Amino acid sequence: MNQDWEDRVAAAWATYDDYTEETAPEFRALIGALADELPRKHPFAPFERACAWDSTGHSDKAVPLYREALALGLDGYRGRRARIQLSSSLRNLGRAQEGVELLTPELDGPSDELDDAVRAVLALCLSSLGRDREGLSLVLGALAPHLPRYQRSMAHYARALVHPED
Repeated sequence: MNQDWEDRVAAAWATYDDYTEETAPEFRALIGALADELPRKHPFAPFERACAWDSTGHSDKAVPLYREALALGLDGYRGRRARIQLSSSLRNLGRAQEGVELLTPELDGPSDELDDAVRAVLALCLSSLGRDREGLSLVLGALAPHLPRYQRSMAHYARALVHPED
């Protein structure tokens, strides 16, 4: 996609907080109009629409759009965002196991600035399934490198939550 379109999408998202629940349809229309500019079957279109539905409280409408974007080949950074956001939406809809299955492979994927978000959403999905120790382990493991001290001990405690024999 060209930089002009990317800039206009970023500008539209920068206005998101200006919308209310009552004006959310206007925001979705704005994002939809930008998505309509893309070539047919471009994976960014359903992804942006999914984000707009999701951000305005409609996980049910976002899920099929995230799936469509991924099926159309959405990859890279946006693909990872789609898997994170889809997992969160699935959890919101009571389908946390699907979220776990979608995000678990991301733990072994290439590292980027979304690593902590992967772990946070995966931890929420695990907690929804009653697997709180695993979720807490992920969150502590993600938090440990950001602490000014105690990084090693927190990383150890995180591992010990799921592997007490270590």
